[in-house]
Amino acid sequence: MNFNLQQIPERNTKPRRHGITMVMDKGLSITEVHHFMSVASPHVDVVKLGFGTSFVTPNLREKIEAYKSYNIPVYFGGTLFEAFLIRNQFDDYVAVCKDYGIEYMEVSDGSIDIPHAEKCGYIEKLTKYGTILSEVGSKDAAHIIPPYKWIELMRAELAAGSTYVIAEAREAGNVGIYRGSGEVREGLVQEILTQIPEERIIWEAPQKGQQLYFIELVGANVNLGNIAPNEVIPLETMRLGLRGDTFHLFLDKETIQ
Repeated sequence: MNFNLQQIPERNTKPRRHGITMVMDKGLSITEVHHFMSVASPHVDVVKLGFGTSFVTPNLREKIEAYKSYNIPVYFGGTLFEAFLIRNQFDDYVAVCKDYGIEYMEVSDGSIDIPHAEKCGYIEKLTKYGTILSEVGSKDAAHIIPPYKWIELMRAELAAGSTYVIAEAREAGNVGIYRGSGEVREGLVQEILTQIPEERIIWEAPQKGQQLYFIELVGANVNLGNIAPNEVIPLETMRLGLRGDTFHLFLDKETIQ
């Protein structure tokens, strides 16, 4: 950090497996990637090229290499995996990931119905090629999954080989673990945490209030995802108690004046 300040919570150092910030890139140019990385690379752990944007992004290979030059792994959004799968092109998906040097892969079923045993089978197959993140939850706001089912699905996907399970929220933060208003389904979250290790969950939290909730609940080293590029520095200050929302969260009340 740039200067000494006491009573700052300890952040796990990179390369970290716990306390990660996953950023959603929805179409940055290569120039914007370099500008973004020039200020945020110490605080970014992995970048997702959101939904199917990698299919239409110009100079995709160069863009992926730009992130890799900062030691930031990149992966394709889960919607792209589903787009390949529904077209019976699973092997083509694997080939594309290999061709572009993609070592993180997301397995999701937010847009299509995949029998869960089959989904776990894809997770198990892909572990031969890289680090697997699997997303639990539907993009359909009307599809409410009870807490016991979230736990059952997450547990099975971790057992199949996922390094992390991602709690679905979409890029807007208004489905899955959130209500349509963006409010956290607190009972669901807290019940999940009674059974699933928090270091194995990435909570999609695009909104500031959602990020604040998980930092207060879990701590500075909570795994958060779907963070916008321009929100990475603000999020890091929130993690460290250097933003009004968390200013008092990590202070020792007995030693401050």
